[in-house]
Amino acid sequence: MRKPSPKSDLFAVLAESSRREILDLLRAGELSVGELVESVDLEQPTVSKHLRLLREAGLVEVRVDARRRLYRLRPEPLADLDNWLAPYRAAWTARFDALDRHLNATPDEPT
Repeated sequence: MRKPSPKSDLFAVLAESSRREILDLLRAGELSVGELVESVDLEQPTVSKHLRLLREAGLVEVRVDARRRLYRLRPEPLADLDNWLAPYRAAWTARFDALDRHLNATPDEPT
């Protein structure tokens, strides 16, 4: 059996909407588990589980500050994902541009 690639692991982690919500919250800066629990509709153990999976995927990192664990976003894996998606975006952009040219070249039908 073939081992999943890091990108497929990343897609699997990002497929869950609660994890994407946590990442969205972390875009603004570091947050503790308690702050994340207050912001999402999940219990603390569930938020901690999501944070563990995000950390294992390299999407977040944790810093210990006294008794608090502060989480922050790591943009590098997302930049890698964005680079991987770039050729697909370019292909779709080319297709949309071709459709736009076609629609603009087609005479309007009277109503």
